[in-house]
Amino acid sequence: MNAQSPPHPKRATLYRMVMVQHVCPYGLKAKDLLRRQGYEVEDRWLTTHEAVDAFKDEHQVKTTPQIFIEGQRIGGYDDLRRYFGKPVADPKATSYQPVIALFGMTLLIALATSLAMYGTPFTIRAGEWFIGSAWPYWRC
Repeated sequence: MNAQSPPHPKRATLYRMVMVQHVCPYGLKAKDLLRRQGYEVEDRWLTTHEAVDAFKDEHQVKTTPQIFIEGQRIGGYDDLRRYFGKPVADPKATSYQPVIALFGMTLLIALATSLAMYGTPFTIRAGEWFIGSAWPYWRC
């Protein structure tokens, strides 16, 4: 009987900023993505601005985090997403989510106020409150 050895674990090295006043959110995202893809992560912290600058100079990169898989540099968080075949958000794309959230919250507040005042959320006054509250955002 031939005993099989366990599969070679997938390994990645992550260099990211972890400072007293700042922990890089993209470094955290990269670490999480690597773990979800089954990688053992060697998490190397860059704890000072001098260490970050020295790392960038040494590897000729402009940003951190930087991910290395089996010794090969993959790049930053967006590059890691591409490496795993995951979609990457277009930084130039227009997003209406903040606007929708803002008007949605304004509408909910107007409806809740109407419910508290008149016992029903759907009143003419609720519409007036919504328009009056949302008006400053429409002019932007």
